[in-house]
Amino acid sequence: MSGTGTPRSILFVTGNANKLKEVRAILLASTQHQTPDQDPAATPSFTVESQDLDLPEIQGTTQEVAIAKVKAAAEIVGGPCITEDTALAFEALGGLPGPYIKHFMKAVGHEGELRSASFLRCSPACRSPPVADPHVMPPGLNNMLSGFPSKAATAICTFAYSAGPGSEPIIFEGTTEGKIVPARGPTYFGWDPVFEPVEGNGQTRV
Repeated sequence: MSGTGTPRSILFVTGNANKLKEVRAILLASTQHQTPDQDPAATPSFTVESQDLDLPEIQGTTQEVAIAKVKAAAEIVGGPCITEDTALAFEALGGLPGPYIKHFMKAVGHEGELRSASFLRCSPACRSPPVADPHVMPPGLNNMLSGFPSKAATAICTFAYSAGPGSEPIIFEGTTEGKIVPARGPTYFGWDPVFEPVEGNGQTRV
């Protein structure tokens, strides 16, 4: 499409500005790749907007969760939308945490995360070296595999698209193989600090 008409709007269900920026870049690059002769200055055939919705999350496989989520989103917004879910499957745990990784992260966090936060909130007079307290400090996501020889893990990214209410969702899923390591780098972006891709040259996803 040359871009003389009004671009179609697609809603990406997210409250994360970085994810929105990433998806916009990917979709724009994909469109230009499919139509290499298109004028780069032409108006795109669609725009991607975002909205943060509180959607129910069922128990199931990554694709079952994605399908239920995008169907619910389409009903709420009344039009085309995209949802994205990530999962992290530990080989030693038979695929867990899988699509429930967000709940695991809330429960155990990153190693030392709460201890450091408590230490910084303490007044200077009480800042003796923090002592690990199993009742206060979560064990850390990477330590879930401390008793297993295999640290192998698979990162799974699942996108679901719905053309609108009542439409059958289309699923796109990609995987990256890697291993679980002690957290490195900033710990505010989910599980990325503990996942080192096979082709990551020794670096985590952060």
